This record gives sequence, C-alpha cells and structure tokens, in this order.
Amino acid sequence: MDSLWLKFILFITSYALLIFLFNKGMRKWFKVKKKKLLSYHHLNGKHKKIDWMIRITFVILIFVGGFYNATLPPLDRMWFLETHILLFVFVLLSETVRAVMEKRYAENRNDYKLTISQLTFLSFSLLLIFSTDFFGLFE
Repeated sequence: MDSLWLKFILFITSYALLIFLFNKGMRKWFKVKKKKLLSYHHLNGKHKKIDWMIRITFVILIFVGGFYNATLPPLDRMWFLETHILLFVFVLLSETVRAVMEKRYAENRNDYKLTISQLTFLSFSLLLIFSTDFFGLFE
C-alpha cells in the first residue's frame, strides 16, 4: 500500500512539473505574460456570462449524472455522465471559449495560441495517461 502512494505522489509530481515546464516554455515562445494562478481572468462581460453559464450547466450535470449513475448497477452506468468525463468536457469547452474570446478581444494576439497549445497538450497527455492505464504504474 505504501508503494502505491509513493508511485501516485511521484506520478502527480512528475506530471505537474511537466505541465509547468511546458507552460513556461510556451509562454516564452509566444511572448505571453503569466496570468494569476486559479483566477477566472474573464476578458469582458460576454466572456464572463458564457463562462458562468458553462460552469453552472456542468455543476448541474455532475450532480444529475452522479445521482442517476448511482441508481444503476455498476455495469449499466452511462459513461458520458461519469464525473471524470464531464470534467474533461468542461475543461475542453471552457478553454475553447477562452481561446475564442482571446482571439477576438485580447490585447496580445498570441494569448489564444498559448491557450490552444495548453489545451492540446493537456488533452493529449490525459488521453495518453488514461489509455495506457497510467503507463502500467498501478498494476
């Protein structure tokens, strides 16, 4: 059990470091300023309104999907209502909206390129991690 937690902590730390280095490199390449960590950073009122609509919709979907899937047998659950799938779609949709808004309204024209590169890197890396069962680390 201790080995499992050690592998998990090392994996998360390595992945976080990889994301940090990727973001740092891409910010330098595109000459984009670093934004505050964990901030909403809405570009205008329209972006804020759309972002909050997406957030509220996905919170409702997570609750409804969780309750609905909890009533079903484990093998009959709806895969598209699973929490991890909904969170992945939420991030994908939210960051796509951010990239569109940055392309239209941002002062630095490279902001949207950074957002798209981050979203692409995150999507491919998560798909790779899940499709390989975490590279076989937790067998």
